[in-house]
Order: sequence, then C-alpha cells, then structure tokens
Amino acid sequence: AGASLGSFVSYTLEKRILGKKAKFGEGDPRGVAAPEAGNNAAANGALVPMLTLGVPGSGTTAVLLAMLISMNITPGPLMFQQHGDIVWGVIAALLIGNLMLLLLNIPLVGVFVKLLSVPPKYLLPIVTMVAFVGVYSISHSVFDLYFMIFFGVLGYVLRKVEIPLVPVILGTLLGPEMEKNLRHAMTLSDGDWSILWSSGLSITLWIVAGVGLIAPYVIGPILRKRMKGVDHEVDEAVTAD
Repeated sequence: AGASLGSFVSYTLEKRILGKKAKFGEGDPRGVAAPEAGNNAAANGALVPMLTLGVPGSGTTAVLLAMLISMNITPGPLMFQQHGDIVWGVIAALLIGNLMLLLLNIPLVGVFVKLLSVPPKYLLPIVTMVAFVGVYSISHSVFDLYFMIFFGVLGYVLRKVEIPLVPVILGTLLGPEMEKNLRHAMTLSDGDWSILWSSGLSITLWIVAGVGLIAPYVIGPILRKRMKGVDHEVDEAVTAD
C-alpha cells in the first residue's frame, strides 16, 4: 500500500493506544517515531513480494526489479534456489545499512537537517547529471539517454495530472513476462481460455486481484477523511499553543 499509508496507520494506532496521555502536535516525539517506524517497515516490506513473487511493492522496488531483469535474473520462488547469494546479499545489505544509518544519523542529524534547506534548483541538476552518467555507463547508448528524457517528461506530466506511476512501471516490467506465461498456458490448454479460471487457486487469485482493484476506491475516501481529521486536530493543538 506504500510508505505513506504505513506512516498514517502507525500514527493513528499510536495515538489511539496512548489516548489522552499523548501530546501529539505539541512536540511529543512519539508522534514522529510512530510514522517513521511505519514508513521504514513499509519500505523494507515492499521487498518481500518483489523477491518472492516478482511483483514490486513500491516504486523503489520496481527499479530494483528492472535491474534484476536487465541481469537476466527473474525474481520469484526459484530465485532463492538459483540466485540465493543475491537474495541473502540484499537481506544482509539491509541489515548493515540500517546499522550504518543508526551510527551516522545520531551524530550527523544536524547536518542532514541543513541539507533539506538546499534549494531544488541546485539539487535537480546534480540528480539529473548522476542519472545521465548512470544510464550511459550501463548501455553506452545515446538512444537510452533520449529514452530516459522521454520517460522523465512523461512521468512529470503523469504526476501533474495525478496519475500514479507505479502501475505504469509494473506494466512495463511485468508485461512481457505475463505475455510469455499466457502463451504457455494457451499452448498447454490447446487454446482453451477456461484454463485461466478452471481451478480453485486461479479463482482465488482472480478474487484477490479484483479486491485489490476495488479496495482503494472504497477504503481511500475513508482514509482521506480520517487524515483530514487528524490534520485538523494537530492544527487545533498548534493554534492552542
């Protein structure tokens, strides 16, 4: 569901557990620790479906999936047998990375806060340069640079019209694999489309997919309403101070 939803759920749960003892909106550190814990849990948890099923749980894991596919490594259950060193390498890197962040963040938190004050007009050229160098160093192709620029502009337009980017990335990455497996299923069934819903497992997967498509339209308005309520309470607390 994403790190944003994880942060909101953690914040709401922490506030409900503490009740009136909490002073959220008045500098209570638990109001920061709770959403950050949910944020980190959702970010790392997004790797689980990516490594086990080949379905990224976030935009970041979609980039990792693209990198694995470019190396002719298909994430999924067999990846743990065929490329166990990569899987356990990723897990070990997460553990080491969190320990390093703990050691770095405590003494350097003041420096990191100051970095947030750097104007975007200085950061964006640096990020763009790193992206150009990274893309060209992988393929040594000028066409890939134009391709990157095109999708960068497309992503900017989609964000402006509030179209989520993760489904587009999923379709681009998983589309060829889905087509290959569909052709394989049609070959096994001699062209009989009923094989796609002829077993209990396939029906269950269809139901889960349908719920996943409908749930955001049902749960989304409820969550947005609660988020507005929490923001309103925080604003009232700040105004009272």
